[in-house]
Amino acid sequence: MTVDEAERLDTADPLAFARKRFSLPDSLIYLDGNSLGALPKAAPSALATTAERQWGQDLIASWNKHQWIDWPAQIAARLAPIVGAKPGELLIADSTSVCLFKLLAAAVGARPGRRTIVSQQANFPTDLYVAQGLAEMLGLQLKTVPGEQVVDAIGSDTAVVTITHVDYRSAAVHDMRALNDAAHAAGALTVWDLSHSAGAVPVDLNGCEADLAVGCGYKYLNGGPGAPAFAYVARRHQAALRQPITGWMGHAAPFAFSDDYAPAPGIERLLTGTPPILGLAALEEGVRLIAEIGVELLAAKSRALAQFLRAAVAEAAPGLPCVSPDEPAPRGSHLSFRHPEAYAVVQALIARGVIPDYRDPDILRLGLAPAYLRFEDCRHAAQALGEVLASGEWQKAEFHHRSAVT
Repeated sequence: MTVDEAERLDTADPLAFARKRFSLPDSLIYLDGNSLGALPKAAPSALATTAERQWGQDLIASWNKHQWIDWPAQIAARLAPIVGAKPGELLIADSTSVCLFKLLAAAVGARPGRRTIVSQQANFPTDLYVAQGLAEMLGLQLKTVPGEQVVDAIGSDTAVVTITHVDYRSAAVHDMRALNDAAHAAGALTVWDLSHSAGAVPVDLNGCEADLAVGCGYKYLNGGPGAPAFAYVARRHQAALRQPITGWMGHAAPFAFSDDYAPAPGIERLLTGTPPILGLAALEEGVRLIAEIGVELLAAKSRALAQFLRAAVAEAAPGLPCVSPDEPAPRGSHLSFRHPEAYAVVQALIARGVIPDYRDPDILRLGLAPAYLRFEDCRHAAQALGEVLASGEWQKAEFHHRSAVT
């Protein structure tokens, strides 16, 4: 994987223009796209406009004058095609964890008499924590099994199956259609976590007949730290589902200030509290940019980057095991490698200006954000990784608190 080959691929890259739409330090190679996407150059201006002109000058009138009240649905409408949702099936609201809690509780409520939530062992931890908390609250059973056994674990007592579409460690992609079909055959519902999918790999919620889904806004959608999340409810379920956090913004007439709750029609009933306007302003720019590029082009670039990077690492660090799937179809937009001292290796790479991330207990993860990552970045990162391992440089790495590497 030579410099010339990387330059050739970058020159031919149909998404080369997109990198110029992001703010990226020249001194860094950013391979942490799974934890926090880069800053869209349009976002600071959007934030300034929202804060200084709208909030600063128009104050409370901004809810109507600048349509703040409609932003959760308007931004969701831009995002919907990226994940294969129809208009009116997606909403921006809360954090991923809160959205997941809402949808799991709603799904359980829609399947009275069933007492089991099925999930994958080693699923993303917060997803398991949310499911555990709900199970304890409602006296349910959370049944977790290895990923390849999830379909077989679905039975007559299963109310809902919840799983992450792209595994956060290995990048393995679950077969959405097959799992939905198995759940539906047993009378259960599905809740998908698309946090490592949306904006990087193709997702077709409608085409796969998914029931419910959530996802974050700060990874491949580049919405900024703590960006609002999104929730999907297939139209066929919207009238029946009742979410548990029944706040005023999800009321059918929020400004009537009635003492009694009546759910809004459609997807808006998922709202609870006041929308986070500044977070929405930043997220809109990230979603707008990803939507303009198109997920098919992004997915094709992701596959090409992964193929190149995998070969480059094999040359630079022979013998370093890759735990991500070999083939592109069942793989998300990152590559994970196993090393017994992966955390120290990550620290040594950071000291060189290459920013990967780490996952316990021994995973070095290289995120491939196709909107702004170059083939030359991948070549340079592979070379740096090889040098760090060959020289033993990782043994001298300065250790930071592990919470700093997300």
